[in-house]
This record gives sequence, structure tokens and C-alpha cells, in this order.
Amino acid sequence: MTRNTAREIAVHLAYELSFTDLTVEELIAQRLSKDRFETLSAEDPLYAEAPGPTQTDYIRGIVAGVAEHAPELDGYIAQYAKGWRFERIPLVAGAIMRVAMYEVLYRPDIPNGVAVNEALEIAKKYETPETVRFINGILGSFVRGETGTQA
Repeated sequence: MTRNTAREIAVHLAYELSFTDLTVEELIAQRLSKDRFETLSAEDPLYAEAPGPTQTDYIRGIVAGVAEHAPELDGYIAQYAKGWRFERIPLVAGAIMRVAMYEVLYRPDIPNGVAVNEALEIAKKYETPETVRFINGILGSFVRGETGTQA
């Protein structure tokens, strides 16, 4: 499994955090099981291969980090979403931005440009072109505003 695939699965789980009653640990344990991947592989090629130990650790770290820092990440989204009320932002778009922002802030091993570009590639699969542009604008402003660098 590639890092890109693992990141997209992390976005799926970050999205699920928005409406599940499961704890982060329970969600990860259920969703990263080999049986779950076998079941989902028929519906979505993203789940064709279960993650190995390295990718499982990456997914677990991202999802747990997004959950732990959710209020902070949502604050950044609200701050940089000029003219949009936070409640209007689609849940999938929010999950994509939370993952990218978490990577920028807390994963120095992932270049900012990679975090943003991967977020946009994932967004293109699930969101409208308008929403992808919106995500791009927020993430670009966030990276410039919070790190002083370009995405």
C-alpha cells in the first residue's frame, strides 16, 4: 500500500470521526482489520490491499492526531474560510483539510507541499471543482499564515 492510499484511508476515518460514537481506538481497530478490508475491497479498490505495519502506524497516527487536535484544526479552517460559516463546509472537505493541516503542523517528515497537493488530489475524487478550489485556497492561506512558507 502506498502512502497516498494510506492518506486517503486516513481521510475516510477522519470523516467518520465526525459522526461516530466509537472512540478513535475502536474506530481504528474496526476499520483497519483485514476482514474489513476484504469486505470493502469488492466495493472500493482503495481497500484492495490491507495496510502493513508502517502504513497502519501512519494511519493510526494521523487519525488519532486529527481527533486530538480537532478543535484547533477546526479553528484554523474557520479562520481561513473567509466568507464561509464553518457549518456550511462539507464534512468530507473538512476531513481532508484536517488531515492536511495536521500533517503541516505535526508531521515535519511530510513536506507542506506534499500535504497540500495530496489533499487536493483526494478532494478531486470526492468534491466538486468549486469545493476543491475552496480547499486549495484555505490550505494555501493556512500554510502561508502559520508557517510563513508557500505550500
